[in-house]
Amino acid sequence: MSRIKGLGMGMDALFTENESQERATRTLRITEIFPNKQQPRSDFDEESLAALAESIKQHGVLQPLLVRPLETGGYQIVAGERRWRAARMAGLEEVPVLIRNLDDRRTMELALVENLQRENLNPVEEAQGYRELMDNYGYTQEQVARIVGRSRPAVANALRILTLDEQTLKLVRDGEISAGHAKVLAGVEDKEYRAELASKVKKDMLTVRNLEELVKKPREEQREKPQREKKDNFLKEVELSLADSIGRKVTVRGKDGKGTLSIEFYSEDDLIAIANLLGGING
Repeated sequence: MSRIKGLGMGMDALFTENESQERATRTLRITEIFPNKQQPRSDFDEESLAALAESIKQHGVLQPLLVRPLETGGYQIVAGERRWRAARMAGLEEVPVLIRNLDDRRTMELALVENLQRENLNPVEEAQGYRELMDNYGYTQEQVARIVGRSRPAVANALRILTLDEQTLKLVRDGEISAGHAKVLAGVEDKEYRAELASKVKKDMLTVRNLEELVKKPREEQREKPQREKKDNFLKEVELSLADSIGRKVTVRGKDGKGTLSIEFYSEDDLIAIANLLGGING
């Protein structure tokens, strides 16, 4: 259990553990290093990579990559793939590394923790990382929570995102909707309705609170709303048109083709003038 707790404390412990066994940072050729296909992070922003590459051109790679030897030869990245990618963009042939003999389980743990600590993962990648630890290495939600320094309910809520359809997950990955939106949508059982809501969040820029309130309303009531809004817009146009014609404030209220029309007047003479405009008083 102490090993699990140690993971949540950060990567620094790993970079200093067993220093008597392997103190020095080594240098490896970039062509000897390979990314981990199972690592949690899959999206790398090209603009931020280019910025990091420029920094590396000026200052070099300041923090070594963490790698492990492969049986087939070469080394696999445990932590630092973004630095490795940027170093390649910068034209470097070699990068500093720390080499550790780590099994698949430990590698996955450390890759997930490093990315979470650097806030590099989008909500979908984070949830997939949790699921990977649970499905492939037998972790419980409680153990995952300890590893990453989260509460168990936070892990459970994050995992709910994975129940969403691929189209909605893409919106989350792309930052079109937030993790908060995704967690609310995950509670909607009707897949078609859920997709409608996700599209509405993006189109209308709904807040999480707006979405929660929308989910509570009957679906039929939500579908009637655009018709009411259309009628309201028509009445507003009538108000503006009449106000322009007679030069007074006009209010129109209506429903189902019926309603009232009121015109403000500010004196008896004003009232007579309005009546004359409407043809109600003959000279």
